[in-house]
Amino acid sequence: MTTEERYAHPNAFAPGRVLREHAEPIKVGSMLWVFTDPHRGHEFAYNRWYERDHYYAGCMIGANNFAGSRWVATRRHKDARFPDHPDMPFARDAGSYACVYYMLDGAHESWLEWSTPQALELYELDRGFNSRTHYNTGTYRYEWRAYRDRDPVLLEMAPDYRYPGMVAMWVEAAEGVEQARIDDWFDGNLSAWIADTPVANVSSWSYIPLLPTKAEFVPDDPEGARRTFLLQFVEGDPLDSWEQQHRLADALAASGLAQIVFAAPFIATKIGTDAYIDELW
Repeated sequence: MTTEERYAHPNAFAPGRVLREHAEPIKVGSMLWVFTDPHRGHEFAYNRWYERDHYYAGCMIGANNFAGSRWVATRRHKDARFPDHPDMPFARDAGSYACVYYMLDGAHESWLEWSTPQALELYELDRGFNSRTHYNTGTYRYEWRAYRDRDPVLLEMAPDYRYPGMVAMWVEAAEGVEQARIDDWFDGNLSAWIADTPVANVSSWSYIPLLPTKAEFVPDDPEGARRTFLLQFVEGDPLDSWEQQHRLADALAASGLAQIVFAAPFIATKIGTDAYIDELW
């Protein structure tokens, strides 16, 4: 198939179908997730440092790091998180900022070997930010995706599309349940759940440990291997349709296969501004 033939017609995806492979030449293979808080009183400086320096120097300038996006949880978004007592290595209302970074398929190891010493070197050059706390920073391998629309914005393009909202969920399997059974449940339930909603796509990611040479302030998740990470891009503030997320969590729990141990809504930061820094606490 020539390039002209490949792009001559709209994509024809079945809405809600779980896709593990697709034919596009640019494929996401892994993701870096960063979940942090500035220390109180340092919100302004943190936002500007991360946006103007670290977002690029710490990640985006790396080879094969082809997309990224920044997200914020205001006080009202933190208050909507569930469950009330998440089984996570941080408090329910911890973490105001999140970042999602994409790496090309097949490039994870080389990117990680670059990014780990790169971050350490930036701190040695006094280009770090000590007045912040990492709560949940990790890398994840892409597993599958589901779209709402037949001709969707591809998952690879979602960070650049600048969706207004994003939802992060951690799914933990019940004792003795294999991940394939959970994936099959999503395959049979996502189509009806996602139809006619603001959720444009859902993707699933499995945990990849960080290198042991990572910075000491970046925490390990001791239960990371037991969980998968669901990422949703949303056309609007997720709080406007938050009951929909509760319905997904309730249905999954009722299946007996798994449960959502943490669900968190975010809205996109406004690049080049200091929006939301007065709404974090």
